[in-house]
Amino acid sequence: MAVGPNNARHAADEEARAEVDVLNSRLEKTTQLTKKIQACLGRLDATGKSVHDVAGPLNSETKKLQVLSHNIDSVIAAIERLRQPADSKNDEEQIIRMGPDKAGLSNYLASIKRLSKALNDMKASNLRSTQQTVAELQRLVKSGHTQLENSFDKVLRSETPRAIEPLHYITKDKQFPVLSQDKIVRLGLMNSYVSGVHRQSAGTGAPQESPVAKIYAEIRSQYLAQTLGNLAAASTNTAKKKNADAIYRAGTNGIGTYAQAMESLFLSEYENICNIFMREDWGPVFQATCQPSLVELGRTLRELNSHIKTHMNTDCYLAYEIVEIVSSLSNNLEERTGELKSSLAASLKPVRETAKSSLAELLEDTKRRVTSLQMLPSDGAPIPVISETVQRLQSMVDFLRPISSIMISIGDGGWKSATASRGGVTEAIPSLSSFDIGADGKEIFAHYCADTIEALMVALDGRARVLLQKKPVIGVFLANSVTIIERMIQASELAGLLEPRLQVLDQWRKKATAMYTETCRDLSVYLFDVIHTSRGQRPTSGQGAVDSASILKSLGSKDKENIKAKFQAFNTGFDEMVLRHKQFSMEREVRQMFAKDMQNMIEPLYNRFWDRYHEIDKGKGKYVKFDKSSIAAVFLSLY
Repeated sequence: MAVGPNNARHAADEEARAEVDVLNSRLEKTTQLTKKIQACLGRLDATGKSVHDVAGPLNSETKKLQVLSHNIDSVIAAIERLRQPADSKNDEEQIIRMGPDKAGLSNYLASIKRLSKALNDMKASNLRSTQQTVAELQRLVKSGHTQLENSFDKVLRSETPRAIEPLHYITKDKQFPVLSQDKIVRLGLMNSYVSGVHRQSAGTGAPQESPVAKIYAEIRSQYLAQTLGNLAAASTNTAKKKNADAIYRAGTNGIGTYAQAMESLFLSEYENICNIFMREDWGPVFQATCQPSLVELGRTLRELNSHIKTHMNTDCYLAYEIVEIVSSLSNNLEERTGELKSSLAASLKPVRETAKSSLAELLEDTKRRVTSLQMLPSDGAPIPVISETVQRLQSMVDFLRPISSIMISIGDGGWKSATASRGGVTEAIPSLSSFDIGADGKEIFAHYCADTIEALMVALDGRARVLLQKKPVIGVFLANSVTIIERMIQASELAGLLEPRLQVLDQWRKKATAMYTETCRDLSVYLFDVIHTSRGQRPTSGQGAVDSASILKSLGSKDKENIKAKFQAFNTGFDEMVLRHKQFSMEREVRQMFAKDMQNMIEPLYNRFWDRYHEIDKGKGKYVKFDKSSIAAVFLSLY
């Protein structure tokens, strides 16, 4: 049936009203639900507060339970770790019992390290149940350390001879032997572990107190001392000369070879130490190893020093040589190792003091030897003390390096008193620069030589005046002394040092000449004439040839008798002077010097006197014994 438009609109409105009713119904239900939800939320909020008050403590307890669980897990893990060494103790003990040789050093060291770590872990746990295991591990570790030390001792002794012959290496210029490379590696590994344990247990303990360091120093020090023992003995034996009065010559004592062997041997030993020990241990171990040899060196030097002091005049040069040799040894070792300088300085100190004091003592001895003379040669001959004194200075030049050092240390003029020469002595050995022979050292030594020569001449002059008394013989004696001194200086290395200071000898030569030619002055009196004549009769002088006859005619009889007396007195005095001149014991240079001085003083005066008065006896020779040619011949015979 067909539906009209009105019916259709009505149906649509009904449908819309029906939808609105449905929506209103749903809105009412939503409002009711919202109220219920709000009520539930209120009740839930109240319940949440209650739950929070209850859940808070539960959360804290839960965390505590978690920590406890973690701790329990850690304890279980620690117990598992503690059980491991206890379980493997038998295996490690077997390795320890085998020892480093059978088990192998690397395996052995690894085993000890594992045992040591396990021991430390157990000690840290402080569990009572592990105390027995701790004790057993301590026993094994201690046993392992002992066996390592014994193995170190064994290996080192197997490589160390009781002694070797040092001359074999010195004469062939070969390095002294060192430990083999494989043994050095083995010893180094053992030392590294033992020293590490020692440092941990001893804290800042001295490195040389390490067990293996003590073993090394004990074994190798005996080897060093035994090797050097014969050379030490040879040094003292060679100091004893067959001729006790012989002057010591450089290199004749065994101290040089002794020091050379010590230096080479010590350097080889230092190389061993550097290859086995750690850097901070090198110095202390080296010092400990060398100490017995240094003690023996000190004893040897003290014995040599006693010998030198007993034979100062002949063996003081040995003291100078020892100073140079031991100082060089010290400087070389210091440069290469940085060690032993103070020890060597202490050993050298007695000899160095003797060397310093010898300068003043030798100077005083020179004076004493002259002043103690009870007689001198009546002919003016030189005496041995003169040449011996210069020989002493010549010998010193052979030791100019150490003497130069000593001179610098006591200062210029420090030898003028024994007290001054002993003052300022120090134990320190001078550095290398002190042994450089610079101008200062040479100059001071030259001053010492000049002082010695002056002291000798003053003593000789004083003694000659007492014992010889007569001026001519004193002059001969002093001139001979000057000539010998000068000749010996010029023929030696002293010449270059003393050339600027030889004026001291020129002064003494002039003094000797003045004393000897005093007789010439006495003779010259006879050759001077004082003749009183009238102005018209005065003899000409210096105007052409002299006419002796005419001069004599102008003289009175009294003057002529005076001229005759003068000729006679001159003849007698001249003959005596010539005879005495020939009888004196003179060095060739002295005889020529004095003959020339006599001729220069007398011959011109005599020739003048002869020219004027030789006609006094008309050539009969009764008064005029010498003509000009014959007296010249006499003078020539005196040369």
